[in-house]
Amino acid sequence: MSDSVQPHRRQPNRLRRPWDSPGKKVLIVYAHQEPRSLNGSLKDVAVAELSQQGCTVTVSDLYAMNFEPRATGKDITGTLSNPGFFNYGVETHKAYEKRSLSSDITEEQKKLQEADLVIFQFPLYWFSVPAVLKGWMDRVLCQGFAFDFPGSYDDGFLKGKLAILSLTTGGTASMYSKTGVNGDFRYFLWPLQHGTLHFCGFNVLAPQISFGPEMASEEERKGMVASWAQRLKTIWEEEPIQCSHPWYFGQ
Repeated sequence: MSDSVQPHRRQPNRLRRPWDSPGKKVLIVYAHQEPRSLNGSLKDVAVAELSQQGCTVTVSDLYAMNFEPRATGKDITGTLSNPGFFNYGVETHKAYEKRSLSSDITEEQKKLQEADLVIFQFPLYWFSVPAVLKGWMDRVLCQGFAFDFPGSYDDGFLKGKLAILSLTTGGTASMYSKTGVNGDFRYFLWPLQHGTLHFCGFNVLAPQISFGPEMASEEERKGMVASWAQRLKTIWEEEPIQCSHPWYFGQ
């Protein structure tokens, strides 16, 4: 994890929060093609550590599931409200209310409803998520289920749940600094953490970023996995970040 973003630790004598209770449930949404990759290792160590804590851990392995990333009319199993002009957002909103979304969407929504913590494990593609994970967000986080108007950001329907991005990059940490060629890594976190997770109501934890694993030595890659495992030991004690403009772009 970058030294410039540290997890927020719990302050003493605070009231218990919803995610402090025992018997926690964790959903890992995992998007990588190769089980032996660093992403695969980070996913595996998360399953091991959280299971050892007594958590119930569910993994949605999107590539292994052959998850459909395209948002199409096939996502609605019932009659369209306007067959003459297809509006995906409107139709899925109505389909959610009528319980006529496709089964692959409703299965993922059920996992989300049950989860106290959601971990997104993926490699950074073009300053964003792989297409299969973007498709998961497009299809699963539909209006009526994850948000509505009103009912977004602090009032999003997934409020009370924790979310964290655990990702790998192709570049080194210095490349994602304010003076680096890619700019501050917080810039690409804005649409993911704020525009998606916070918008849906999640309490967002500071990201876990493993910079440049393909440029690192085997020992350094092992250190990235160990760092993630160590953080997970106290993940339930962390405070969410302040999801606001200054956190990403400064004062």
